[in-house]
Amino acid sequence: MSVARIDRRFADLKAQNKSAFIAYIMAGDPDLETTFEILKGLPAAGADIIELGFPFSDPMAEGPTIQRAAERSLAAGTKLRDVFMLVKRFRELDQDTPIILMGYMNPVEFLGYERFAQTAAEAGADGLIVVDCPPEEADALTDALDANDIALIRLATPTTDASRLRTIVKRTRGFIYYVSVAGVTGVKAVDADAIADQVVRVREAANLPVAVGFGIRTPESAASVARIADAAVVGSALVDEIAALAQTKNLPENNPNRTNVLEKAAILANAVHSARLAEQV
Repeated sequence: MSVARIDRRFADLKAQNKSAFIAYIMAGDPDLETTFEILKGLPAAGADIIELGFPFSDPMAEGPTIQRAAERSLAAGTKLRDVFMLVKRFRELDQDTPIILMGYMNPVEFLGYERFAQTAAEAGADGLIVVDCPPEEADALTDALDANDIALIRLATPTTDASRLRTIVKRTRGFIYYVSVAGVTGVKAVDADAIADQVVRVREAANLPVAVGFGIRTPESAASVARIADAAVVGSALVDEIAALAQTKNLPENNPNRTNVLEKAAILANAVHSARLAEQV
């Protein structure tokens, strides 16, 4: 189903006048089984789309929270094949929730574009975000993904001018990821009022839904983004909960339980889903 799964999810939410809640977690953080338990619980917690990060040793766009998540994952021995297996296991339970793989070019290059795209499609992934792949150098990767009906989702930023935006939106499918703040993930807070015009500009240029990420940590900020964008992406706030779990996972008497992550997701998802409905009352 792939790209169609993404398109259908956004269409269904638009019909309900709701923004999507996109939850990001790092595969293999702190281990594969914990990731799977969280992954399979996210849809019931309200996640409309899941971004599943694959670890890389030099995640240049990430703040400390997700950098440490990648380090924990790599220390646990996570390989790209393990990430595909997580997606495959998830698909045995859930055929509806889109999964977007998110990471950096080095692991993709190492595996090879065609093999990466084919293996991702066979596992049940729907899209790919590659943070460090400029559109001018993306044709071969995009060809491989298109052949397997996987969306290449590109990022726009506050510094993206009109000319650059036209380049970015070419061959982009699924949605556009708008980076709300300059800098790395999880450091600065989003200002929804300041980016409202930019979201409209990107949506019109791409003729696709716009998901806003970076700087969304609280229900209040998630709701403010949901009122102006088609989706709100939350990563660091969830990964912080996973980090707390990682610190105590070998101490059963102090273990906060994996449900803490899902409870945080549920609170944020409710804020996103109710944001526009509250305005109608």
